[in-house]
Amino acid sequence: MERLCFFIELEDGAEPEYERRHDELWPEMREALITAGYTNYSLFRRGSTVVGYAECVPDVATVLGKMNATPVTERWNQSLQGVIKRLTDQDGSLIRAHEVWHL
Repeated sequence: MERLCFFIELEDGAEPEYERRHDELWPEMREALITAGYTNYSLFRRGSTVVGYAECVPDVATVLGKMNATPVTERWNQSLQGVIKRLTDQDGSLIRAHEVWHL
């Protein structure tokens, strides 16, 4: 298991819509997340910044690869156009935090 912490920047004023989308998470997206290997997955928001935390089994690269291969991921990403301002850094990688310590 590998832990993942990432950041999402929302468009100005899109916070309620982002939360609504997650209140109404598609069942097929939930199933894809579980099947891909996400466990203990949470999203937190402070203003227009979302912080995501997940435990990935067996590791982050495998889980992200499995998610990116699902049709529901493409549909989900398209549905969030205009809601998410930035999710990746300059090289197209998820904006991640480096784990410094864990209890």
